[in-house]
Amino acid sequence: MDLSAARGALVQESRELLADMERALLEIESEGITPERVNAAFRAAHTIKGSAGLFGLELIVSFTHVMENVLDRVRSETLRLEGSLVSVLLRCGDYLGRLVDAIDAGEDDRDPDPSGRDALLAALRDVLGASSPAKAVAVDAPEARVEREPAGPGAGNEHWHLSLRFGEDVLRNGMDPLSFINYLSGLGTIVSLYTLAERLPRADSFDAESCYLGFEIDLLSDADKKTLDDVFEFVRDESEIRILPPRAKIAEFIELIEAMPESRQRLGEILVAGGTLTANELEKVLQIQARARESGGEIPRIGEILVQEHMVQPPVVAAALSRQKQTEERRSTEHKIVKVEAGKLDQLINLVGELVIASAGARLLAERTHQGHLVEALGEVGQLVEQIRDRALNLRMVQIGEVFQRFPRVVRDVSQELGKRIELVISGAETELDKSMVERLADPLMHIVRNAMDHGIEPVEERCMAEKPEQGRLSLHALHESGCVVIEISDDGRGLDTARIRAKGIERGLIGPDDELSDAEIHQLIFAPGFSTAAQVTNLSGRGVGMDVVKRSVEALRGEIDISSRKGAGTTFRIRLPLTLAIIDAFQVAVGDTVFVIPLDMIVECADMRAPEGPQHIVNLRGEALPFVSLREVFEIGTDEAPRPARESLVVLAYGQQRAGLVVDRLLGEFQAVIKPLGKLFTGVRGIGGSTILGDGSVALILDVPSLIATCTESQTTHAQAFGGLLN
Repeated sequence: MDLSAARGALVQESRELLADMERALLEIESEGITPERVNAAFRAAHTIKGSAGLFGLELIVSFTHVMENVLDRVRSETLRLEGSLVSVLLRCGDYLGRLVDAIDAGEDDRDPDPSGRDALLAALRDVLGASSPAKAVAVDAPEARVEREPAGPGAGNEHWHLSLRFGEDVLRNGMDPLSFINYLSGLGTIVSLYTLAERLPRADSFDAESCYLGFEIDLLSDADKKTLDDVFEFVRDESEIRILPPRAKIAEFIELIEAMPESRQRLGEILVAGGTLTANELEKVLQIQARARESGGEIPRIGEILVQEHMVQPPVVAAALSRQKQTEERRSTEHKIVKVEAGKLDQLINLVGELVIASAGARLLAERTHQGHLVEALGEVGQLVEQIRDRALNLRMVQIGEVFQRFPRVVRDVSQELGKRIELVISGAETELDKSMVERLADPLMHIVRNAMDHGIEPVEERCMAEKPEQGRLSLHALHESGCVVIEISDDGRGLDTARIRAKGIERGLIGPDDELSDAEIHQLIFAPGFSTAAQVTNLSGRGVGMDVVKRSVEALRGEIDISSRKGAGTTFRIRLPLTLAIIDAFQVAVGDTVFVIPLDMIVECADMRAPEGPQHIVNLRGEALPFVSLREVFEIGTDEAPRPARESLVVLAYGQQRAGLVVDRLLGEFQAVIKPLGKLFTGVRGIGGSTILGDGSVALILDVPSLIATCTESQTTHAQAFGGLLN
């Protein structure tokens, strides 16, 4: 097997399983133990062990084997899963994550933490030492045979029957047949178990690493056939596994098949959908048919093979055949997930961006030639390009829950370290955002969450004195708003100390003693490099490092971060980000010959406007006082370069709860803008968020709407203060 080709899939699957195991363990600790959660943790360890065994990754196999034994004792209720054991298992997951990282780096045989491994194995073995060893399964004499109950309608067996013939190499591949039997016992009750030893060789040819045993098992369980079949996922190819359903369930299978929608018409598909046949069993039946076809003999029907091989009972086959005859012959399309490298998606988005630009250029040329049929044809092409763009961008959209899911563990560990009781509430995890942005959000959110737990939420004693619940509350919330994604991180702690922040700002020379600042402006001082009001440095925060990085990271994503806080009530950090960094629907406006681009989602409406008279930048829009800013004034475009028209246009913008107007010379219409980054020369230039290439090949600047609205707000405040001064 080519490990280099399979390593990526192994690493990705293992990381997903470790996340599932961590989630199950945290739910057990916070919400209580349930069989489903214990089984989820066990399945994760079991699957990781099986995958690693296939590739000979002994470091993972030997470690997960001990974990599996512990979790198996928990499943059989011979071991209690308490807080200390949960902590050990979580640390085991962390260690496995480091082993997986080593595999990802091509260092399969390197142990990243030998001392940590030894400590964890010692802790697990101490736990196992308190329990009795696993029960051994008796091996019958070689001449022993299994007494089978007769198959057919008259059989009264109420149990699942499993016929297991493990391959000789199963032990060499890191699998233990006994662990599969123990796992089955967690899915129900093993009523009877017969051990088949007819394959045992003579003593002089016996190989201790080979498996010679088979088993016939009757299992009383409510599990379905797929669940039982999945138990043997990693030994299925080299073993013979047959699963027969209980006689009492035949009626249920028939009822399910009869109620099935008319989307699956082949016999095998109907039986698989009905749960009486697994996909692997169907594949074996098709192979039998194929061999008969190759030999030139009579080709048996699938139903006949299923009955002869005791895979499905005759009444169930008859019901499926009846269902097949009742419906028209058509097959449903099966939805599949295809995993694609992120780099390939980025290449696709870049090419789609170039296609958008080329399409706009072709349409512009067609309009100049005044060829109506060509313009119409290119218009249809443009619509298709727009659909391709939307589909391509959707490929990169992922749920922000990918980031949120790592915080339950962080909150648990940090709250224990601080001796605080903190509840984490997550909502809006299904909100979608560009994958590249989701990956870059993890660190900023981590800084905010850790600061909230360290500085925001009070210790239990302090909360009791303030008549608050002993348990603090930290919430992560995501939503879509005005074409953006908003992420809110809130706590119900002590809130920001505005007076202390102001004093620290004066001490550091960030503001003057006489400066009149709002609370919101004072709160923004915490984003200054090296700013900290912490009385002491902790392992979590207090060094003045982090919040300035948070702001820079958010701004690098063309976003902004705001703070709202009330002393004694808590603090909310509100991060607002664009949906994507690639391609957007946009609107073109012009001042003179200069074209500017505005994100379409932030435009409310457009209106005509007379040239403003006087210094005040406020217009009466249907009874509403709307502050505005002139784009000509923002970018200092003089009348010599571009004379001011008699009637200008007002573009009404909205960003969150704020509204403002933007005065321009002309409105040019909608188009698709491919966002291009600006060079270092434009870093920090207010009002510009990026650039794009127009259809004629010229470059247009994309306006930064949040900063323009902030400019309007500041201008309105300045005029109000000046007007108040004149009155005084």
